[in-house]
Amino acid sequence: MYLRESLLGFCLSISTFAAAAALLSEPGEVAVIPSWDIQSTERVGTDLAVLSRPGVDTKTWHEIDSPRCTLMGCLIQAGVYRESGLFFSNALQKFNSSQFKVPWVYRKEFTLDPSPGKRYFHLQTHGITSSADIFVNGQETVNRKSQAGSYVGNTFDITRIANKTNALAIKVYPTDYNYDFGLGFVDWNPYPPDNGTGVWRNVEIKQTGPVALDPLRVTTQASLPIGHSSALVNLKTTARNLEDREATVELTGTISLEGASETYELNQTIKIPPWDLSRCQPLYAGQLSASIDGSISDKIERTFGVRQVTAELNANNDTIFFVNGYPFQVVGAGYSADMFLRWDNAKFTAQAKLMLDLGHNTVRLEGKNEHPELYEITDRLGLMVLPGWECCDKWEAWAYNEDLAVKSEWTEVDYTIANRSMYHEAIMQQSHPSVLGYLVGSDYWPDDKAARAYYNSLKAADWQMPIIASASERGYPDILGPSGLKMVGPYDWVPPNYWYDVEPSEDRLGAAYGFGSELGAGVGTPEISSLKKFLSEADLDDLWKRPNKGLYHMSTSVSSFYDRKIYNAALWKRYGAPTSLEDYLLKAQIQDYEATKSQFEAFASLWNADRPATGLIYWMLNNAWPSLHWNLFDYYLHPAGSYFGAKAGARIEHVAYDYLGKLVYLINRSLDRKGSRTVTVDIIDKNGKTIHNSQESFDTVPNNSTDIIDLTEALKPVTDVVFLRLVLSDDKNATLSRNVYWLANTIDTLDWENSDWFFTPVTKYANYTSLNSLQPAEVSVTTTATLKRDQEAGKLGVVLENHSSVPAFFIRLNLVNADGEDVLPVFWSDNYVTLWPHEKLELQVEGEGAAFVQVTGKNIQKAQISLYG
Repeated sequence: MYLRESLLGFCLSISTFAAAAALLSEPGEVAVIPSWDIQSTERVGTDLAVLSRPGVDTKTWHEIDSPRCTLMGCLIQAGVYRESGLFFSNALQKFNSSQFKVPWVYRKEFTLDPSPGKRYFHLQTHGITSSADIFVNGQETVNRKSQAGSYVGNTFDITRIANKTNALAIKVYPTDYNYDFGLGFVDWNPYPPDNGTGVWRNVEIKQTGPVALDPLRVTTQASLPIGHSSALVNLKTTARNLEDREATVELTGTISLEGASETYELNQTIKIPPWDLSRCQPLYAGQLSASIDGSISDKIERTFGVRQVTAELNANNDTIFFVNGYPFQVVGAGYSADMFLRWDNAKFTAQAKLMLDLGHNTVRLEGKNEHPELYEITDRLGLMVLPGWECCDKWEAWAYNEDLAVKSEWTEVDYTIANRSMYHEAIMQQSHPSVLGYLVGSDYWPDDKAARAYYNSLKAADWQMPIIASASERGYPDILGPSGLKMVGPYDWVPPNYWYDVEPSEDRLGAAYGFGSELGAGVGTPEISSLKKFLSEADLDDLWKRPNKGLYHMSTSVSSFYDRKIYNAALWKRYGAPTSLEDYLLKAQIQDYEATKSQFEAFASLWNADRPATGLIYWMLNNAWPSLHWNLFDYYLHPAGSYFGAKAGARIEHVAYDYLGKLVYLINRSLDRKGSRTVTVDIIDKNGKTIHNSQESFDTVPNNSTDIIDLTEALKPVTDVVFLRLVLSDDKNATLSRNVYWLANTIDTLDWENSDWFFTPVTKYANYTSLNSLQPAEVSVTTTATLKRDQEAGKLGVVLENHSSVPAFFIRLNLVNADGEDVLPVFWSDNYVTLWPHEKLELQVEGEGAAFVQVTGKNIQKAQISLYG
């Protein structure tokens, strides 16, 4: 049977079950433990046999209205601590973390309705950091030896001990990143005081009858490249007989496409011996139910989509991905979970939408595999996910890893924990069409024993996506072979021409060739409205008055990234010593903008080079807490220079300038756009005088990039800073891309021979200091419509017009509400723009609760425009 579907993928709807007075009411129903009472064992003791009995007085415990949270996350939710206070200045550095050196207890009472024939087959865990003892109704269900590892899921039959009123107690043990399989942050930020200890994922209870079904596993096959083709879908599960007699099971399956009325049905009968299992493989089922003598015993449902992902090593031993048969250049960034591992559906949805607005197609998860909701959101929005294990702690404590300060090499127990972790994550992720592959190593590859276990667990879960040895080129296990990914930096500031300097490739580290699994210029400076939320006045002064000082809101104090020395050296030399905090932040945004734009443009430009740039993961997308670097939008979701530079550099259709070769590239990242395009090139000096103007037509090709214009001759007369504008138009004269650069008469000189793992030194900086003496420009700001006070959401047009004969440089627009607070999230069609003399430009913006647009820039007057008219 074949299901015909014209789209590249589809999803099935999955129903959710609401908990009633009794937590469960019918077979197949799954209920999440909805809330917890938590307390330290220093206060309540360690006797879980007592604490897990109904009726324990918990008046002195902390009530947590959440199904999952680490200890710190729980205590913030309970109001014991305030995030704003913890994150302000260096308050977290002074925090007393000794309270987390002892175990804590999570406790919850709940109601069931036990009766003959009902089985509460599982109490199921999905992630407890990093180990725990679990008791139900005074009896031990599991101890910390089996419930160990942040990603281990366990299932326990509690039928025999289930009562009308029940109590569950979980004692969580302190996590040590060096010795436990936790969720660490390496040098991304200070460690959380609790090291992430706690019930960070849901704990569930499921009711079944005599036969229970394991989670659905989905495999798909289709002709490639997928277009209007058929797809073969297999849904697999394991049915378990929980009784001491043979079971005759009727399996019923259905599949339904969202928005379609047609339903496909399947029926099958199987026999399962006592206490045994049977692996079932029906076709085309979005829901499966198992019945005994006409009564439902269990049912399972899952959302899935049709797509096929493959990867291969090209002639240069670089990995290239293919999605549905099409070459797929990975363009994305590295995601960070919240420091206290708190999950917020709305916040991640906003983050994912910001990624799509950036032009990204992939998000990498280094060890922060998060919750099922992440994959459901990315499925819906069409954002690929590249998950994997983390670096720099117990996960990579191999004999050959010499980078660890503490190396607790794996024991037999550790291999078991890691293997079970892999299977649990694979089962959770494998049906999601957003999943691109799995990195079973990060900085280092797993040894052969671990790699075989990972591989076998993934295959047992019917994993169809690529399995990649690591994010680096250091080595690989026999079963997987070379990764084809490079991880050689940079992580700190490098100039725009760095990315285009690709030869000889063996010495050019992170330049735009191959697949860069984590790399970037270390930028992401928040704007002043965000900075004031987490920095004191003294901290703000340090930014520009003490450029070499170690800063608590960078990385850890022992990290190479604890200060902004490299970044600030470039800013002082290239743009001139700051004269104030405001001046520093403006220059920082200018430097951030050019850094990210050049990186994304270079990888897009060289997609079809002799050694193609097959992918990049920018380091990083976001921060675990308020940070001064490594982000494309800040902790509060406010976009700044790094964001708009990256967005300009990752447009679907684009024209980009190569700083090194002085070439213009025509970029087309779509699968279907083609036809005639016009490229207009304008060069003016800082006084608005025209140096060069030209216009040419070209044909664009889908999924392709090529150099089309050489500007070497046009730029020969340049002796000072000039502005370059590249405009791409379609055959109807609609602008597809408008892109402005500021260029010095020379580029930054890189000292490749003395490169370190995190940056390449610059021996001579490009000189942009004459931008400090630009003549003032007069710019008007109007809106295409005014908002009514009861309709403050939706898109708004903002029109900028330069009434001067000189360029208006680096105009920043910020949307605020009636109280002057940033509107977040906010989506601008473009921002941080530079206007030509007498140029008019309309931008679109979307944000809820907007009242004013704030306007600043290098050589314009500040203004605030009311949106109410």
